[in-house]
Amino acid sequence: MNHTLIDHDIVKRNIDKLQLKNLSEASIREIVLLANNIQKESGIPFIRMEMGIPGIPALDEGVKAQIDALKEGVASQYPAIDGVEPFKQESQRFIKNFLNIELSSENCIPTVGAMQGTYAAFLTCNQLDKTKDTTLFIDPGFPVQKQQHMVMGHKYESFDVYEHRGEKLYKKLESYLSKGNIHSIIYSNPNNPSWICMTEEELKIIGTLANKYDVVVLEDLAYFGMDFRHAYGSPKEKPFQPTVANYTDNYILFISSSKIFSYAGERIGMIAISDKLAERNYPELQNRWNIPSFGAALVYRALYSLSSGTSHSAQRAMAAMLKSANDKKINFLDNLDEYRHRASVMKSIFLNNGFELVYDKDIDQEIGDGFYFTICYPKMDGATLLEALLHFGISAITLDNTGSNQQGLRACVSHVNRDQLETLQQRIEKFQSQYQQWM
Repeated sequence: MNHTLIDHDIVKRNIDKLQLKNLSEASIREIVLLANNIQKESGIPFIRMEMGIPGIPALDEGVKAQIDALKEGVASQYPAIDGVEPFKQESQRFIKNFLNIELSSENCIPTVGAMQGTYAAFLTCNQLDKTKDTTLFIDPGFPVQKQQHMVMGHKYESFDVYEHRGEKLYKKLESYLSKGNIHSIIYSNPNNPSWICMTEEELKIIGTLANKYDVVVLEDLAYFGMDFRHAYGSPKEKPFQPTVANYTDNYILFISSSKIFSYAGERIGMIAISDKLAERNYPELQNRWNIPSFGAALVYRALYSLSSGTSHSAQRAMAAMLKSANDKKINFLDNLDEYRHRASVMKSIFLNNGFELVYDKDIDQEIGDGFYFTICYPKMDGATLLEALLHFGISAITLDNTGSNQQGLRACVSHVNRDQLETLQQRIEKFQSQYQQWM
């Protein structure tokens, strides 16, 4: 232990403060706190790979529009629950331009970050049919969405897609849906944490089975267009961001400003509900919430119960950023290519020092470089590996926390700046030279 960068007693003492049986149980925010505390006590700056915080400045178009809106006096006005008109119009255009999907601006709704959107969607989907009381997670996934279920007291089931890619997904997915208790399916694309991307075949399978079993698909597009193997950044031009909306009308899309526009601090996102789903009436909604249509129930019951609207000025900011992308004044993916570069270098550092990628393929393609990647080390489970790396001033989260059945860690590249890459290499080389003590 004497050959580690940080004293073992400091690490152990701070882990014990979390009062967890195992580091695999720690939430993202608990790992943030743990790394902060070890860093403070040891005086060693950490390489932070645990939290998906944008590492690129916010778009100027958004900042300027938000300042202008505040100067115009919107701070004294409640925004409409279903969104201000510029936001709705530019959201509709963005979905058409970059997904090639038609839907009404009426069904483009602002939310206080995509997390509020998923919370409201889970609330609403759980009320549609008294025989369907369970969400199905196609994992691995964003841990906080399961936390939302825990807080609401809602049921969920899940499976790790690792062994069920391509045509094998049909049988696995149907094994859950055929039980009749699933009201919705959720997944992210590109995937947090694995960075796998659903293929058109897989999206068609999900859409087809959603139609067959009448379930709602919740497609989390927080990392919209960030599969850098493809050029998704030009409006009205192929290729378009892949989406399940091509294969079913039972969908809600979640689009966030946090990553694609680096606008995480203002908590502004969007839900886009298919027109057919928004207009559909459910007797159970009428019975439980005194309102029959899905779209109205989600907005005027679920969202309204969570907040009296979404920040007026933040809506104006996102509308301006969407408009700049729609009008081709910016290619919003150009700035984000920095993440691809960092991922490429960081992967090489780990792979050259005995680590392996956990999720390494999109069926028959090498996985892309982007916001996240997943790593493991021989003969170490995720919790042991995380504890070991903490001794070398490196933080991440375990894959256990994401619903994965694989052992390893999620590494986020966004807060590892280029000037830290040499330090990361030195620390990983030091870890590699000392790893026997962790076996």
